[in-house]
Amino acid sequence: MKSKGIKNLLIDLGGVLINLDRQRCIEHFQKLGLQNVDALLDIQNQDGLLMQQEKGLITPAEFRDGVRKMIGKAVSDKQIDAAWNSFLVDIPTQKLDLLLKLREKYVVYLLSNTNQIHWEWTCAHLFPYRTFKVEDYFEKTYLSFEMKMAKPEPEIFKAIIEDAGIEPKETLFIDDSEMNCKTAQNLGISTYTAKAGEDWSPLFNLK
Repeated sequence: MKSKGIKNLLIDLGGVLINLDRQRCIEHFQKLGLQNVDALLDIQNQDGLLMQQEKGLITPAEFRDGVRKMIGKAVSDKQIDAAWNSFLVDIPTQKLDLLLKLREKYVVYLLSNTNQIHWEWTCAHLFPYRTFKVEDYFEKTYLSFEMKMAKPEPEIFKAIIEDAGIEPKETLFIDDSEMNCKTAQNLGISTYTAKAGEDWSPLFNLK
């Protein structure tokens, strides 16, 4: 079992907890008049609006202004945010229940490449469940836009190891990117690459 000897969990957000719909996001931006949506959503382009925002190098206002410039006409903040947040679908309640169960046995951390607009929407709309809020699921959240660094850079993992005071060999990282998992492995962290929408609860011996 993957979780043998594991005390700490580092869990990704998008694709692991949150179901994503890239095509819906593309269609919403196209309706606003943005033709080259792929350029906006390119995670490989470190100088693009997405990664600049995910590393906290630009503010939400600067991101929106950048989108307006790409569209070439006046579009409201509300319209841009709605299109941007349409990427995020839901967090299945069984995964929220799973997080609560995992907290009983492990120290659970969130590690996400995300941005302020998505994070605020997620905290307001996706994490609230019964009486629970985001702070109930995690010991601490590590967010790229706050840390000014992003996966798969080794620096973000090293910063978390130091800040949380965790042992890599006692830590399991669950992410949907093989590249991110490879970096974690190189630092001695156990990893599991999750598929979109996968139920990864069998990794753990939970009753």
